[in-house]
Amino acid sequence: MFTRTELELLTVPQLKILCNRYGLRANGNPGYKTSYITTLMAFPVLAVHQVEKGEGLKSPLFGSLQEINTALDEMGNPTPEQSALLRISFEGRRMSIPDRYNQEKLIAIYKAKNHLEEVISLLAM
Repeated sequence: MFTRTELELLTVPQLKILCNRYGLRANGNPGYKTSYITTLMAFPVLAVHQVEKGEGLKSPLFGSLQEINTALDEMGNPTPEQSALLRISFEGRRMSIPDRYNQEKLIAIYKAKNHLEEVISLLAM
């Protein structure tokens, strides 16, 4: 991430700005460069170590992923007519009211299904 040499060339205000950009606080006395340098050099390793220990942000349990897959299975796949309606909807065409409500509902379900599929693929890494 950052090298010590790279950070040593910066002033205390520049180091403070860098820490603020990433939401970090100086480790120790904020009047010394070493406090900021230590923080900026250590945070990537600490973050990865916290993931390995299961602290903070972590992957959901296998059972939770199975529940997402179950929801995806329940949602099914669009019929050819639904696919056509989705295509024309994404071109900006809308049905007249009251059918527009169901058209918007179909679009929302389709988008939710796509997002859930993306979630599964991202978490499978």
